[in-house]
Amino acid sequence: MKEIEFWFSIGSTYTYLSVTRIAEVARETGATFSWQPFSVRRIMREMDNVPFPPSKQVKVDYMWRDIERRAQDYGFTAKVPAPYPLGKFDLANCVAVLAMQEGWCEDYVRATYRRWFVDGQEAGSEPNLSQTLEEIGQNVARVLERAGDLDIEAAYVEQTDRAQRAGIFGSPSYIVDGEVFWGDDRLEDAVVWAKKSG
Repeated sequence: MKEIEFWFSIGSTYTYLSVTRIAEVARETGATFSWQPFSVRRIMREMDNVPFPPSKQVKVDYMWRDIERRAQDYGFTAKVPAPYPLGKFDLANCVAVLAMQEGWCEDYVRATYRRWFVDGQEAGSEPNLSQTLEEIGQNVARVLERAGDLDIEAAYVEQTDRAQRAGIFGSPSYIVDGEVFWGDDRLEDAVVWAKKSG
């Protein structure tokens, strides 16, 4: 089965659903995923797309209820509304880029989202950031220093450029053999395609 690229931005609300269930999907199907952080915010701004503006409260309310329903269907909790939008969106994702490079991305992202959607702690801010890093055995001071380095910022830009070149316009997205699948509800479709692709 082909590896599935899992493209995400910490700050995307629906990404909580995929982050929380992707390990179980992998166990049940044998699928493998590479975790790819990027800035969906930059891409959406360039597309002049504001997904859930404060002026459209009915749409915002629907989003929270939809996430809550879907989480219940999957067998886990979403305490909504969660803090949104994130004040430190880029920091949260720069840490994810560093984590991707060092091999602890999945643990970091899963714990970050759990604190955000279960404990109500805003991702990328305190106490979420420090507690998450401590939980997964990372040195907080070291990670925060490295996440601000120019090479990590450059890698974050390159990840976003790669996502854009691949045709990604939202988070979560999955890529299998050049095919893009957008949205948590397309995770299973991506797995089926990966099986077909060999």
